[in-house]
Amino acid sequence: MALFSVFQTTFLLALLSLRTYQSEVLSEPLPWAPESLRVFINSTHQCLHLQWSVHNLAHHQELKMVFQIEISRIKTSNVIWVENYSTTVKWNQVLHWSWESKLPLECAKHFIRMRSAVDDAKTPEQSFWSNWSSWEEVHVQNSLGHDPFFVFPKDKLVEEGSNVTICYVSRSQQNNISCYLEGVRMQGEQLEPNVSVFNLNHVAFIRETGTNIYCKGDQGDSIKGIVLFVSKVLEEPKDFSCETQDLTTLNCTWDPRSDTGLLKQLSQSYTLFESFSGKKTLCKHKSWCSWEVAPESQEMYNFTLTAENYLRKRSVHLLFNLTHRVHPMAPFSVLFTDVSATNATMTWKVHTTGNYYTLLCQVELYGEGEVIQRNVSVEVDGKQLFGGLKPDTEYRAQVRCANANHFWKWSEWTRQNFTTAEAAPSEAPDVWRNVKSVQGHSVVTLFWKPLSKLQANGKILFYNIVIENLDRSSISKLLSIPAPANGTELNLDQCLYQIHVTANNSVGTSPASVIIVSGDPGNKEVEEERVKGMEDGFSLSWKPQPGNVTGYIVEWCDHPRGPLCDLQWKSVGPTTTSTVVSSDAFRPGVQYNFRIYGISTERVPYLLEKKTGYSQELAPSDNPQVVMSNLTSRSFTLSWKDYSIESQPSFIQGYHVYLKSKAGQCHSGSEKAVLSDDAVCCKYRIDNPKQKTFVVENLQPESFYEFLVTPYTSVGEGPHGAFTKVTTPDEYSPILIRIILPMVFCILLIMIICYLKSQWMKEKCYPDIPDPYKSSVLSLIKSKENPRLTIMSIKDCVPDSIEVLNKQEGTRKSLTETESSKATYLYLLPTEKSYSGPGPCICFENFTYNQAASDSASCGHVPVAPVAPLSQLGLLTSPENLLKALEKNYMNSLGEIPAGETNLNYVSQLASAMSGDKFILPTNPPEPALCSEYKMQMAIPLGLASPPSSGSSSLSSVTLLDEGEHYH
Repeated sequence: MALFSVFQTTFLLALLSLRTYQSEVLSEPLPWAPESLRVFINSTHQCLHLQWSVHNLAHHQELKMVFQIEISRIKTSNVIWVENYSTTVKWNQVLHWSWESKLPLECAKHFIRMRSAVDDAKTPEQSFWSNWSSWEEVHVQNSLGHDPFFVFPKDKLVEEGSNVTICYVSRSQQNNISCYLEGVRMQGEQLEPNVSVFNLNHVAFIRETGTNIYCKGDQGDSIKGIVLFVSKVLEEPKDFSCETQDLTTLNCTWDPRSDTGLLKQLSQSYTLFESFSGKKTLCKHKSWCSWEVAPESQEMYNFTLTAENYLRKRSVHLLFNLTHRVHPMAPFSVLFTDVSATNATMTWKVHTTGNYYTLLCQVELYGEGEVIQRNVSVEVDGKQLFGGLKPDTEYRAQVRCANANHFWKWSEWTRQNFTTAEAAPSEAPDVWRNVKSVQGHSVVTLFWKPLSKLQANGKILFYNIVIENLDRSSISKLLSIPAPANGTELNLDQCLYQIHVTANNSVGTSPASVIIVSGDPGNKEVEEERVKGMEDGFSLSWKPQPGNVTGYIVEWCDHPRGPLCDLQWKSVGPTTTSTVVSSDAFRPGVQYNFRIYGISTERVPYLLEKKTGYSQELAPSDNPQVVMSNLTSRSFTLSWKDYSIESQPSFIQGYHVYLKSKAGQCHSGSEKAVLSDDAVCCKYRIDNPKQKTFVVENLQPESFYEFLVTPYTSVGEGPHGAFTKVTTPDEYSPILIRIILPMVFCILLIMIICYLKSQWMKEKCYPDIPDPYKSSVLSLIKSKENPRLTIMSIKDCVPDSIEVLNKQEGTRKSLTETESSKATYLYLLPTEKSYSGPGPCICFENFTYNQAASDSASCGHVPVAPVAPLSQLGLLTSPENLLKALEKNYMNSLGEIPAGETNLNYVSQLASAMSGDKFILPTNPPEPALCSEYKMQMAIPLGLASPPSSGSSSLSSVTLLDEGEHYH
């Protein structure tokens, strides 16, 4: 153990001695240490350029050395970069090294130092590091101006996708500064109290003029900004190739790919370098460049194309033999000679590329969808003959050439057109006819289709029509119809005619088309059959004919709804019984009618079948016009006009009748249906399209209904438009109408008859009261003095009583006073006859002739009892005297009594009194004789008589009147 301790102590002492020696050696200066270190700043590229030298090197001495460089930021202890730089150092040489900073140099202080070591096998003993040089400080902020703050870097150029660091330097730590990238605020970090840093990762290209970055203080009084130029990444050129047309100039082309998107002065440039000749040229264009071929007949070329911009370079290489890259120029002087209707000769010339070069030329001929291709070997001139061409046809010929020995590329095409000559038409026109019988003769409309370009062999000038009467073979007629007419109208009799039609151009005449026309149009009645159209037209078929036929004709109209039919037809062979009819004029929803004719061996057409259909059926666009009739409380009838079949967009299969009601109940024969507006109604189906009436039954009286009639087809039904409203009447209304109407009619008839017989009815039911001035009594009076007397006088009448009304003179009494007045009657006995005793007679007042009496209700007066007994009454005077007095006073009264005070009472003279009369006679007088005779009548004025002056008169039947009384 003691031995081990002694050994350990000895080892430690030896090691300590060795370290002491090394320290002494290292403390001595290295003879080749870096000296005169200087640092230069490039703010544009954010680079530090170092420059130093190594002394103590012998003259012409070279030594491999390693220099270790340290860079610190902000303070020397914060080392951010360490790099070993190896190089060969010569005597009196100045060494350089550059470092690009990610952080703009203006944003922080930087410190640089270095040391060296010999890395040369000649001096292995010097392979240790020298001492560090002193720190060199780089502080760009000292050179800044006095602005409040600054933003760095200035106008930096980077590639798209790079990382960029932005910073601002503020003069004051209190400034609150915000920075924005294209208007979007950036988030940064504080590097120093007055420095903030913003890291932008994977920057994108925005525009050629750069990306805008700016910063502003919180007061907004100062804004600083920079432009960051972002370049697209430079790509390697593609499809780099070189070729020659004349063996004197090479044309090199390439695809530059996408532009880097910088300004013109910063965009990429292209350089072409040829390694065998050592020549280099700067290309003026971005996609091609020219190179002069060396006159010393250089065949091999090795090119390097370099694309370069401010940030990087891209290169591609190409090695080739010049004779293998010959691209001939296009042929020229293309001509056509000896052109006929079917043949032509083509000639051309080529550019020479040397006496030993042979060119292979390719010739192509296009015409009417046909391509003819030929290959020809030429050196200077070329020639090619084309045969089997079509007359009056335009052809396009083209030729190109290539190197026959080492094919590289075809030259460009050289094209030339030519047209062959005309020939006589090769086909007969396709002819058809339409025959109509009009007033004993036939109107034949002749149609023909224009010949195709291939058939016409030239421009058709006119059509010749020869009309031959087969019944009288000697008669024929020639018509010439100028082109481009495609038909004509002929007026023929009922004979059989054969018509020849030919087409003519400037060279000759076509074969003739022959058709037979007779007086019979040949439109016999045949059953029409429906067909269904397809996308490409109509597929039609028919039964084969048992006899011999030379062919079939299918006839139709392209525009059946237009004013002109535009007749079309299609001819098929005798063994064909089906065909597909197509036309660009076919439209959906239009009905087309087809007629199929057979052509007999005598060339006479006859009708075989009729077919009708739609290329595409459409739903009906309108509904029929419906008329409602026979409305009752339980039913009504619907009827509508017939549709025109041709005007419908599809075949009508029937009709639907929709019925709406509040009850919503559907009876047998109908089904519930839900319309597009979710309305529920009853639907009746009519499967017979010819039925145009329908009776809606099982209705309720006094109910509201709505109906709609719409046709239905295989593709749908008509529109569900507005419904028609109807209300059923009361159930008993028809019965009442049947009773009331006859009654009203009878009443009106009676009223009319009564109106017509009104005069007769008036005379029979209520005759006029006789006029006293026109009384028939006048005819009984025999007047000797005036035989023509027409007015009855007082003396002509024998009154039987006088009514006396009490009235004050000059005063009109009121109605009550008049009613209270008492009437006194004078009973006047007739002179012609005496009575054994006075007999009572009844007085009737006629109010028709006495308005005053009517007003005073004189018939209601109670008669005053006579002063003397009835038996003692007598006449005061004789009747003749009384009548004279009456007549005298009456005539005077007419002239003296004022108007309005004269009342005239009409007193009727009747025989006997009736029960219930207002005059009650004493009970004891003897029975009077019955006054059954209608007596004579008279009129007495009111103020007729005054009482006599003496009361000794012998008139015992006069009742004295009070003063002021009037007599009637």
